[in-house]
Amino acid sequence: MTLSRRKTLALGSAAISISIIPFDLAFAIKPETQALVDEFTNGASVSEEGALIISAPEIAENGGAVPISINAPGAKRIVIIAENNPNPKVITFNFGELSGRSEVSTRIRLHSTQDLLAVAELNDGSFISSAVNIKVTLGGC
Repeated sequence: MTLSRRKTLALGSAAISISIIPFDLAFAIKPETQALVDEFTNGASVSEEGALIISAPEIAENGGAVPISINAPGAKRIVIIAENNPNPKVITFNFGELSGRSEVSTRIRLHSTQDLLAVAELNDGSFISSAVNIKVTLGGC
């Protein structure tokens, strides 16, 4: 196959258009991950709009200790799911009335480059979620 100028421009245009697809459409959630989310929410709907903020490095040099912080004002519980880990459900945090803020910082293990998903149950019973993609150069599991 010879690569003409026209074909090269067409391939470049296709690559650019794929890269600007919104995150939700570009990455589908795995069925196993959806099952964990449904277990956490008891099948309730989850909104992706809310004040759930995940702070994590874009590139983790060591997957054995990836620092993350999650801030979800007004949350009762937060679950963290790492889709490609051997055990995807990483941890669940519970906040009581005396907790003050619904904010956590910890280090987690990541097997490989993957999406990290956090789902929070708010005090009013609704659920919000957020996800980030973390590139891992050396796996930790």
